[in-house]
Amino acid sequence: MYCYVYIVQCSSGSLYTGITSNVRRRIEQHNGLRWGGAFHTKMHRPVFLQHLERYPTRKEARLREKEIQSWNHDEKLELILNTTKENIVTAI
Repeated sequence: MYCYVYIVQCSSGSLYTGITSNVRRRIEQHNGLRWGGAFHTKMHRPVFLQHLERYPTRKEARLREKEIQSWNHDEKLELILNTTKENIVTAI
């Protein structure tokens, strides 16, 4: 089973980085359509998927998540600006 690293942009403009094995379910959770989701995204709905990467193991995804989380807002925006819809669809 693949694991995904994702970045969502909240309605406030803030960015949230996380990992999941089910992208659709996780976005629905962040948007309040299912139980769960992060406290931060609950306060800044709706959220929109902006970046997605696929990894073969949860360990690899977790390492990448931590790397991206250590970046500042502008570095994350640069990553998002280089992400196309094709990149996201290919990752799924």
